[in-house]
Amino acid sequence: MQMKEKIEDYTGPAAGWGAVKAVAEAIREQMEIVPDIITMFEMNKPQGFDCPGCAWPDPKHSASFDVCENGAKAMAWEATAKKTTPEFFAKHTVSELLTWADYDLENEGRLTHPMKYNAQTDHYEPIEWNDAFNQIGQLLSHYPDPNSVEFYTSGRTSNEAAFLYQLFAREYGTNNFPDCSNMCHEPTSVGLAAAIGVGKGTVLLEDFDKADLVICIGHNPGTNHPRMLSSLREISKRGAKIIAINPLRERGLERFTYPQDPIEMLTLESTPLAEHYYKVRIGGDTALMKGIMRVIIELHDAAVAKGQAPILDNEFIQNHTVGFDALKHDILSTRWEDILSISGVTQSEIEQIAQLYIEAKSTIICYGMGITQHQHGTQNIQQLVNLLLLKGNIGRDGAGICPLRGHSNVQGDRTVGITEKPSQAFLDKIEQRFGFKPPAAFGHAAVASLQAISQGSARALICMGGNLAVAMPDKDACYSGMKKLDLAVHIGTKLNRSHLLTSKNTFLFPVLGRTEKDIQKSGPQSITVEDSMSMVHASHGKLKPASPHLKSECAIVAGLAKATLPHTKVEWDEFIDDYDKIRDAMEAILPGFEDYNARIRVPGGFHLTNAASQRKWLTSSGKANFMTTKGVIEDPKSAIHSELILATLRSHDQYNTTIYGMNDRYRGVFGQRDVMFISEAQAKKQNLSAGDRVNIIALDNEQKRTNRRLDNLKVVIYDMADRCVATYFPEANNLIALDNFDPQSGIPAYKNIPILLEKVDVAS
Repeated sequence: MQMKEKIEDYTGPAAGWGAVKAVAEAIREQMEIVPDIITMFEMNKPQGFDCPGCAWPDPKHSASFDVCENGAKAMAWEATAKKTTPEFFAKHTVSELLTWADYDLENEGRLTHPMKYNAQTDHYEPIEWNDAFNQIGQLLSHYPDPNSVEFYTSGRTSNEAAFLYQLFAREYGTNNFPDCSNMCHEPTSVGLAAAIGVGKGTVLLEDFDKADLVICIGHNPGTNHPRMLSSLREISKRGAKIIAINPLRERGLERFTYPQDPIEMLTLESTPLAEHYYKVRIGGDTALMKGIMRVIIELHDAAVAKGQAPILDNEFIQNHTVGFDALKHDILSTRWEDILSISGVTQSEIEQIAQLYIEAKSTIICYGMGITQHQHGTQNIQQLVNLLLLKGNIGRDGAGICPLRGHSNVQGDRTVGITEKPSQAFLDKIEQRFGFKPPAAFGHAAVASLQAISQGSARALICMGGNLAVAMPDKDACYSGMKKLDLAVHIGTKLNRSHLLTSKNTFLFPVLGRTEKDIQKSGPQSITVEDSMSMVHASHGKLKPASPHLKSECAIVAGLAKATLPHTKVEWDEFIDDYDKIRDAMEAILPGFEDYNARIRVPGGFHLTNAASQRKWLTSSGKANFMTTKGVIEDPKSAIHSELILATLRSHDQYNTTIYGMNDRYRGVFGQRDVMFISEAQAKKQNLSAGDRVNIIALDNEQKRTNRRLDNLKVVIYDMADRCVATYFPEANNLIALDNFDPQSGIPAYKNIPILLEKVDVAS
């Protein structure tokens, strides 16, 4: 039941009683059976299941109850008592369902039977598993070019299923692996690998106990990774400093009431988090970093000239890095006028950030998609690394870079082989273990896949979870392309809009969720996941499956592979009977997975070695690279000439494309999603007041109007940077062109859209 529409100031802390109430409402609406609710207390415990939400690590898998509000929502959403049955599909045509809201589609409940779309009746109809596998196998085996098939992977996919999935696709003959990391942290994989030799973060959870300064930039922990709040709380309580840099003020960076602390809850107290908050203009992150580095370098040079102690870590720079002289020249050549104009931050604020960084012995920089989802997100990340390298803040305790992955196993999927650009060493290992030669030619990431689909060169799409068409830009091109496919296979727990964009042959497969028991011939199975800090651990489902007709991700992949590849070299049946055998095969191929089965049986699992954290630089230079970026902004064509830049963001009642409800509690928005956030000063410049309605028109790279627009949004005055606006993902995705992406990483520029506003004349 949704709340009445209203906009009001939210005065409370992050979490606290508001979170407790939200969890209770989610459980009441979705779950009916008391044992199922009790199962929530098994989440993130050693013998329990891993949270299906964000990838923030578990604190050594402690026995305490470690569940956040949005993790509880994710669990309740998956473990719902509601069912989307064949009877439901018999009552509703696909054409009718396309008119439903995204929230209503998923809220109908868990998929219970394998289904196939019948174009003559416009209904999904039940089909037996083996019949479905055989029909799909027949279609796939007759396509002359394996590269006409796209294999999409969602971050909810387990390590075991992802490993089998990439085996299937590579034995089939393609490296087309679009996945959700292409839409969130691909710049991390590309940017960090070029700078420090590893495309992952370098810190462990214990490093937060030793840091003097934590810089949070471009992320909102209160909504997107709420369990991080308890770590930030501990940092604040021991007197270390937290800096927040973000275009919008977010309550999850300001103060927090820990729901598991009875004193804080009963006294209504909260812990302040960020001591300093800086509202950077959208698109101004690189300019800001260059400004900070300029202050630091100039102060260092002045100190050395006076015979004082150096500020930079000269020994580290000399012994462990290359490129410092080029970076210094670039930084000192950057005009303050440009830095201040593009960043939207004052020089005194930049000097304050620099001083806080200088004073800290050990610094961690945490970042999210506010940094990555830009046309030059890769360079944004590399500027963060440059700042850390100046003082040797990578490869020692309490210091490093911390990308905040938004999905529970998106990092693990990449580790086990979901990549369109596999290394030759990885392919050689596959050939040695399985006896087939995998393709070496690079395949498609997400943008290239959707381009192939929209242009008609792709014939088939298999989706291991997710809501691909809705998550991507330019829905007009994506939607029409999906409907022209010859084959679409969707594997998921709930119905979503991508499932309704039916092709000539469309199948919808119900899959076991993370919370559910997976019983195979050898008994109950566990799967594994990798969190944001490279910890790999086991997850054991506890609930009775939502339907006896569900199959596991691994079993579905094996069924598809056996039907498609009659002469397969892979022992699919053995793998499905016992997942330990999958892990044995993974151990033979993947570096760092030695004694895999033994180590995941240890509470907390094991850490995948990170060379950069040990100051071993797996780069072409053999050292950490200072990466110079030309200019002060990541997108000069939009940020200089456009008055307004729009960023997409999530509401608090949202997880990726999944909408749990219509409230965005911390931003004071209730019962609605058709809103646009804008600062008071910027609203006055646009002749707008709170409650007015506006249309948003996207501009192209030449600052010309396009036909991409989002109409009739309510103006919400919000404490945020000027020359910026924000509205919700995925509704605003059509404002982004499919070719508006970072050329280095391929990520769509969700956070950097040049726009115009039209005020709606209500009277007309």
